[in-house]
Amino acid sequence: MLGDLSLSLSLAAVGSAIGTGIAGMAAIGAWKKAYAENKAAPFIIIAFVGAPLTQTIYGLILRNAILDAAWEGYNFAYPLILGAFAGIAMAFSAWFQGKAGARAADALGETGEGFGNYIMVVGIVETVALFVMVFCMTALP
Repeated sequence: MLGDLSLSLSLAAVGSAIGTGIAGMAAIGAWKKAYAENKAAPFIIIAFVGAPLTQTIYGLILRNAILDAAWEGYNFAYPLILGAFAGIAMAFSAWFQGKAGARAADALGETGEGFGNYIMVVGIVETVALFVMVFCMTALP
């Protein structure tokens, strides 16, 4: 019955794809600018590109928890809605993490400074997806 409920995973993965795409485009732009100015291109920018990928992992963990839960006596709609809304929340977290990562890549590429500050902001946006995963797992039977 619940074997096809992968909404938390698939929706989170869509957000990860959007977020990594946005951050990736900014990273390429920052590296291009560095190369054009004959400067070293900071490889650490790749951390901002990869950050939104973790939401896919959180979606997978939640999907597995949903599938493992004891759903006897529950309406089929409850796990479906839980996975859908969790996946949407994780997708938005990944999307905006990518946007924050894009700004961070641009700033780091231009100044060469501030990595610690930028990664903290990216991490705070990440926390939204972690909260969604944990809080939804506490709502499972």
